Amino acid sequence: MPSATALPVLYAGFGCRQGCSRQNLETLLRLGLAQLQLPLSAVQGIASIELKADEAGLADLARQLALPLRVFTPVQLQRFEAQLSHRSAAAFTHSGCWGVAESSALALAAQAHGAARLVLARQILGGATLAFASGR
Repeated sequence: MPSATALPVLYAGFGCRQGCSRQNLETLLRLGLAQLQLPLSAVQGIASIELKADEAGLADLARQLALPLRVFTPVQLQRFEAQLSHRSAAAFTHSGCWGVAESSALALAAQAHGAARLVLARQILGGATLAFASGR
C-alpha cells in the first residue's frame, strides 16, 4: 500500500515555438510545479509532438533534468482530444494536433500507466505551453 505522503507521478507535456529556450521551458515547468505545490522530483518524463523531436530547448531541458524526452505522432495524440481543456485551431493547422502540451502529457502518462488524466491544464509562458498528466 502506498504511503500517504507518496508524491504523485507527473508527466510534463510541452508545446513550443521553434527556438524556445531551455530556460523558458524550465521556468514554465517550475511555475507549473509551484501551482501544484510539488517538487521537481514528481516529474518522471517529458513529452511533445514529433515535430519538436529536434527542438534544442526541449532536448537540453530533458538532459539537464535527466528525464526521458518522448515524442508522439499527431495520430497517437488524437485519442486524447476528448480530454483536452482547450482546442487550438492554430496548433491543429500547424501540427495536426488540437493541443500539443495536454495531448503529449496524457499520451506519456497513458503509456506508463494504461490510462491518464490531466493534473494541470495548459499553461503558457512566452512561446511555450505546458501541461501535467498522471496515471488514473
